Amino acid sequence: MADITKALNLDELASKDSPIHNLDGRIKLISAILIIVIAAFSNNIFIPIVLEIFLLIEIKIAKLSYIDSFKRLALLLPFGGAIIIFQPFIHPGNILWSYSWITITDTGLNWAILLVTRMIVSLTSIVILSSTSPMQQIVASFRRLKMPKDLAMILSIMVRFLFVFIDELAAIRKSQKSRNFHIHSKLTPYKWRVRQVGYSIAMMFVKSYEQGERVYKSMISRGFSDKSDLFNEKTSLEKSDYIYIFTIILLIIIAEIILIKYSGHLGYFGENLSIN
Repeated sequence: MADITKALNLDELASKDSPIHNLDGRIKLISAILIIVIAAFSNNIFIPIVLEIFLLIEIKIAKLSYIDSFKRLALLLPFGGAIIIFQPFIHPGNILWSYSWITITDTGLNWAILLVTRMIVSLTSIVILSSTSPMQQIVASFRRLKMPKDLAMILSIMVRFLFVFIDELAAIRKSQKSRNFHIHSKLTPYKWRVRQVGYSIAMMFVKSYEQGERVYKSMISRGFSDKSDLFNEKTSLEKSDYIYIFTIILLIIIAEIILIKYSGHLGYFGENLSIN
């Protein structure tokens, strides 16, 4: 079972000092969204590769570990990879390989490669954002970018009490471990182990409900209502923030110009791989 308390370490990692960590949260959030949108609408792999190289340089500047970053990226890959892995087999086109009724076409393979590059760039951008911005900073950035008030309130409360949830879960697991319980142990029946895990999940639901009731009553006692506003700290953008966002925009423009003028020289990298 993965150690959920690693989320605490991620927030500590996001609080370190580096040129990327010190950027304004709004700039980092806008930049991540911009890179994801550009990558998602690219019809070739040249633009995503350029963006990925930029993100790898950014990881170095942010003093992040490439190994840890790739591990987080690998944890996220299966969510989209489960869909991408079927793409070479389900699209019509020139058959590259076949066995019985299973066939791989050039159209499907090209589409799968394009989706992989899009996904890697998007996930790398998300990993960098989460590794250089504490959760509260990300939420505050959303609020300052005029996120709907109700959604901002829900997100703020969720992030604030996420670590309370983690502490409760860690306490339950510590209690189970002190009683020599291990989910992968072969010394106890499988059904009994599953039942104990079910009890733990049910207990977390009950604790979450009780905590939610206590928080709501506490907020009501302090005058909270649907007309309450969240406090947004006013901060001005620094010169480094403008340089960072300008660098990304300039990089995208230059890459697009190269693609338009020299697409014939880029070979496979400049080909349109999308499905029309």
